[in-house]
Amino acid sequence: MTTSRTPLLRKKWPLLALVLAAILALILVIWQLQTSPETNDAYVYADTIDVVPEVSGRIVEMPIRDNQRVKKGDLLFRIDPRPYQAMLDDAKARLTTLDAQIMLTQRTIKAQEYNAQSVAAAVERARALVKQTTSTRTRLEPLVPQGFASQEDLDQARTAEKAARAELEATLLQARQASAAVTGVDAMVAQRAGILAQIALAELHLEFTEVRAPFNGVVVALKTTVGQYASALKPVFTLLDDDRWYVIANFRETDLNNVRPGVAARITVMTNHNRTFNGVVDSVGSGVLPEGGSVIEGLPLIQKSINWVHVSQRFPVKIAVSDPDPALFRMGASASAVLQP
Repeated sequence: MTTSRTPLLRKKWPLLALVLAAILALILVIWQLQTSPETNDAYVYADTIDVVPEVSGRIVEMPIRDNQRVKKGDLLFRIDPRPYQAMLDDAKARLTTLDAQIMLTQRTIKAQEYNAQSVAAAVERARALVKQTTSTRTRLEPLVPQGFASQEDLDQARTAEKAARAELEATLLQARQASAAVTGVDAMVAQRAGILAQIALAELHLEFTEVRAPFNGVVVALKTTVGQYASALKPVFTLLDDDRWYVIANFRETDLNNVRPGVAARITVMTNHNRTFNGVVDSVGSGVLPEGGSVIEGLPLIQKSINWVHVSQRFPVKIAVSDPDPALFRMGASASAVLQP
């Protein structure tokens, strides 16, 4: 009896070993999935900006083409600078004219200030003379009817009084002119500050006619050329930052327990499955737009792959690629990601 069972057991051992190996492999796969989440629902992403001019004008130079790589500081296009150069020249000319006026007025003021003491003394003398002639005229007026003074003496006194008052007005006018000159210079100095501000703004506008790359990147969606009129603050094309690449990988919520910024990741792109790139989790999505839900607009919408069963929601994980290859990375390209928390 024992002898007959031995061959049977020997025949079953390979099958049992195979089943056991399959179970162990399944356990290993489940463990790896739990400890190293993986997804092929991912795509390559890069930061982009709309290239917009700060001033309006006709494009007179554009040394770039669509999908061209540019370096930081490279000229992207130039707007006709002549109107802005003319504004700058006009402001500088007005400043030169005003400076000449200020200099001439200051010389006048200095001359008037030099004579200020003599003008003040003349005012005092004129006031004293007015007082004296007025007193003489007042004293003579009642004496004429009584015959103690002649009409001629009274007329002379009145004439002297009028002359004294005219002299006083003349000296007071000189004093007022000196004060007005100082006030006029102050106004011109304030006007000069305004012209300097106009010059600074004109220089800035002239500088804005040259639009340069703010970072290393790739020109995208260029659909214009020399001769096109560019409007201020309206996009001309898009510039893609190819120094920093990311992968947006959508992971199930059940895989995110130990995922946080700084977790290592391995990336592959569909362009070349044979190459693996290193990355680090930059951030984990805090919200998505549920299907049929009503929430704040702007959240990412991620379609569920199965609609007839309740499945785990997926959240975007932003992975910064440490060693990207610009030749293989294109924005929107399909990718796969494995996290190593």
